[in-house]
Amino acid sequence: MTRTRASQDRVDRLVDAVLFATCAVAMAVETTVSDTAVTTVAAYVAVVLASAPVLVRRRHPVLASTLVMVLMFGVLETSHLYQTIAFPAVVCGYTLASRLGRRVAVPAGVLTSAVVIVILAVYSPHSLASWDTLKNLGFVALPLALGVAARDRRIATDALVERAETAEHSREEEALRRVGEERLRIARDVHDVVAHAMVAINVQAGVGAHLLDRDRELARTTLRDIKKLSGDALGDLRSMLGLLRPDDDDDTAVPVQPTQGLAEIDDLREGLGSAGVDLQVTIDPTADSLPAPIGAAGYRIVQEALTNVMRHAGPTCARVRVTRDGDSPVVVIEVEDDGGTAPSPLDRSGSGNGLRGMRERAAAVGGSLEAGPRDGGGWRVSASLPVGVP
Repeated sequence: MTRTRASQDRVDRLVDAVLFATCAVAMAVETTVSDTAVTTVAAYVAVVLASAPVLVRRRHPVLASTLVMVLMFGVLETSHLYQTIAFPAVVCGYTLASRLGRRVAVPAGVLTSAVVIVILAVYSPHSLASWDTLKNLGFVALPLALGVAARDRRIATDALVERAETAEHSREEEALRRVGEERLRIARDVHDVVAHAMVAINVQAGVGAHLLDRDRELARTTLRDIKKLSGDALGDLRSMLGLLRPDDDDDTAVPVQPTQGLAEIDDLREGLGSAGVDLQVTIDPTADSLPAPIGAAGYRIVQEALTNVMRHAGPTCARVRVTRDGDSPVVVIEVEDDGGTAPSPLDRSGSGNGLRGMRERAAAVGGSLEAGPRDGGGWRVSASLPVGVP
């Protein structure tokens, strides 16, 4: 940025030097060739001085425009120029308007026009209602108008660039936000699938090891349940990973399974039963036709709550109730257990990822979730999900 600015400053200084030389040379040539001009050293000095404000017009536009009008009288007094004398005033007037805008350009135009009329009345007496008067006033109005137009165009362009940069920044922030949300969603899904399956497998493996020498047939059944649970978990993981690597040309991609909803809660019964959890499911018929996001969130909340029952309570009785009061815009999901028979149940105060994930799932669809111990023992999870959220 500093190097670019320095380069632009060098270019500006070069342009100013060229304009200064052009104005001075043009007036000097007219002084030399004009029959009415006076060729003296004072005349050439006056020409150079009258062109000098061009060199400071960028940093001090008001001062440059004022000096050029004052020094113009010195040129008229010493050399009697009338054709090229307006060149420095045109350059400085344009710069004044393009830098400061119409609020300065309008009063500057009025004052400059008055000075031009005085000059015409003193040094070139003729009728004010003539072409010469109109032409000289045009040398005042035209550069000011062009300068104001250039400033307005520059401001409009800067505004467009700023809006484009703001929009690009907003798009980047939105993309980062979406990436963060997607990462959180994937983390919740992986946690729900893996945690539920691993807890069930862990419990059943313990049961199988305990029964291996006592009841081989029951131990064999437990091992089959472990195999089924692990296969189902692998299938869910493959489906989620398939979403992360979409490839239209890959014919071997794993098909995505339908989104699980509240109707699939009964599918959890088998794995829970082999882990010693007696599951009772009651689903209100009015809660059958829920939007897919609500059903999926509710299923995952129930799955995680039952995973916590297996992990912390041991063999017990668990109940899942899904209710909706008529056309109420809220469906209520409750998961309770009786406390179980685990010798030293783990703390279920809610500091782990499971409960946090359930709360995040409920909040993601505009709902809320509460969890805590029941009055009669055990644990209770209650989620309220708004049905109206698409």
